[in-house]
Amino acid sequence: MRVCSMNRRQVLASGLLGGAGLVLDGRFRRTFGQAQTTVNFVDIGVGDPGDWSKYTAKSGASVNLISIGNAPSAILNVLIGGGGSATYDVINIVGGMQKPLVDNNLVDPIDVAKLPNWNKDSYIQEFLKPGSPGFNFIGYNDKVYGVPTVLQGDSFAYLPEATGNLDSYGALFDPKWKGYVALEDNYTTAGQKTALYLKKNNLASIANPDDMTPGEIKTVVDFLIDKKKEGQFRTLWSSFEQAVNLLVSKEVKVLDCWEPMVFAAETKGMKAVYARPKEGYLLWAMAAYVIKNPKRSEEKTKAASELLDFMLGPWYGAKITLLRGYMTNPEAAPYAKSHPEEFPAAQAEKIAAIDAGVKSKFELGGTWQNRWPTHVETYEEEWARFKAV
Repeated sequence: MRVCSMNRRQVLASGLLGGAGLVLDGRFRRTFGQAQTTVNFVDIGVGDPGDWSKYTAKSGASVNLISIGNAPSAILNVLIGGGGSATYDVINIVGGMQKPLVDNNLVDPIDVAKLPNWNKDSYIQEFLKPGSPGFNFIGYNDKVYGVPTVLQGDSFAYLPEATGNLDSYGALFDPKWKGYVALEDNYTTAGQKTALYLKKNNLASIANPDDMTPGEIKTVVDFLIDKKKEGQFRTLWSSFEQAVNLLVSKEVKVLDCWEPMVFAAETKGMKAVYARPKEGYLLWAMAAYVIKNPKRSEEKTKAASELLDFMLGPWYGAKITLLRGYMTNPEAAPYAKSHPEEFPAAQAEKIAAIDAGVKSKFELGGTWQNRWPTHVETYEEEWARFKAV
């Protein structure tokens, strides 16, 4: 049985939910002011601007910020079995989770007519329009379920003083860096980048790196296992801090990672570069979903909708771009430039540079990350086989 068609009981019983212990932690923040209602906002750690007072001033509502892991199975477990669907209002995660969320009746469709900033966001029309690969990050069965909060393209980082310039995922598998390479413990990132590398360099027959057949998945994992047996990989990392430390300590010279990890390493005095691979990028978008809760008050539902619109707005976009290095919305950079009291010139320039840089990634292309592939059970099984070697 395919996991993506499972009902609630079957999902709970599935071995995919081995992350049951990944329950939401206690991180909690409330905005200042005497708000009349509170939106319970669940986030993977990148959607917090650090100050929600502008939202509170506009909506009269406050924000309770709660942390969650980003593993798809763990998210489902929290919402289905952990009481999340009765407690949380908006969940901001990497998109592409619509099928299991909708099939398990966990999220509401988005009424974009109630979001004034939706039609102002040309990036939605350019990169996430219906019929495009990007739409799969926010939509399902021709309906919109997620509001795109950030867009990004991932590749890998390297230490140029040790490696020189690198421009191919082949660096992850190059014997020159044997023992100084680390991959993310995630088949939707490291696994899919490997598939993109094999396909683009004619090393394997893979039709769609974003949604592989069982045979193609096995081919990718067999390749990774061979490299692992040769001692190519120092480790598989599973947390932001761990990945940054691998760079800063120089334990690795080539790191499959997210670009904000390079920014974090640079703040610690490390010179690292985020690669522009000739094969292209792993493209993705975050999406904010409204959790289905028939008992939610009309006041809180309105506040949740206003929060989604706020997250599509220029101030929030500029702040998140500055903090996280992601492209958000086309009004972010102009807003920062025209509000020097909030974003000094150096910050405004950085926001504009990040926006232009991420946009160039989408122009180069690559493959869109697939958070819930057709043969997700096989992905899980094959990745477990890779880790067990």
